[in-house]
Amino acid sequence: MPRLTALVRFLFLCGALAAALFARAGERGHFTIGHGGHELPVWHYRPDALGADAPVLFVIHGVGRNAEDYLNDWIALADAKKFLLVVPEFTKKEFPGEEAFNSGNLFDATGKPLPRDAWSFSMIEPAFDAVRAKLGSTRADYFLYGHSAGAQFVQRFLYFVPDARVSRAVAANAGWYMLPELDRAFPYGVKGTPVDAVALRRAFAFPFDVLLGDADTDAKHPALRHSPEADAQGLCRFARGQYFFHHAKAAAAALGAPFQWMLSVVPNVAHNNKGMAPYAARLLFPH
Repeated sequence: MPRLTALVRFLFLCGALAAALFARAGERGHFTIGHGGHELPVWHYRPDALGADAPVLFVIHGVGRNAEDYLNDWIALADAKKFLLVVPEFTKKEFPGEEAFNSGNLFDATGKPLPRDAWSFSMIEPAFDAVRAKLGSTRADYFLYGHSAGAQFVQRFLYFVPDARVSRAVAANAGWYMLPELDRAFPYGVKGTPVDAVALRRAFAFPFDVLLGDADTDAKHPALRHSPEADAQGLCRFARGQYFFHHAKAAAAALGAPFQWMLSVVPNVAHNNKGMAPYAARLLFPH
């Protein structure tokens, strides 16, 4: 009898442990939306027992277009910080090249402006509407994070979608930057785009974090752009991020505009999204 009792207790314990593990397992999946002639797969992860009013974080992947990898990098943080994780996938088929993805798809191959609905920047707001409808979120706002090429996307998004429902954004380890200069041609400035001084002032007043890994200093990184304009910002991502931040701060002062941006440095992390993500999560969800 004692042996049977011990066996029953053991089986009960195993069942309880399995139930606990299952209870902690969140829900992941993906769906596809259509907008502006494009299709956008949207990956998502919902921690267990997450309320409908929980924060929503959009994570923008890098040049590898590896949305599911980015989802995996952020799942533990979503569990810890209790937010709904959303990772849209800008496929190479729908958004070929960096001009179509992280530079916004503003122009066609001949340089003719494309309709606003066709911009890659214009996919995020419809994706948020779909998240609310399909996943039952009641949030009226969302947070935004991007790494590498995704950081370039986020940095430019602030100018080109001024009425977005985003409440805070973080751009980590961008390779190069669109400078807030009205007399410098796009993509290194905003000349030739719809961005004007009003849009710059609004962007400067937005709570935006430039996040840099202090070991992201490889000037020969294969994905790092080298051109006279990019190299004028610095020869590595760490230098370029600092240049961009201080340049933007000076531009805001010249316009007499409030400047709400912050510059944060992550120690001992190079060009690695998984290494940057915990620091970004602390900025976005400090409590």
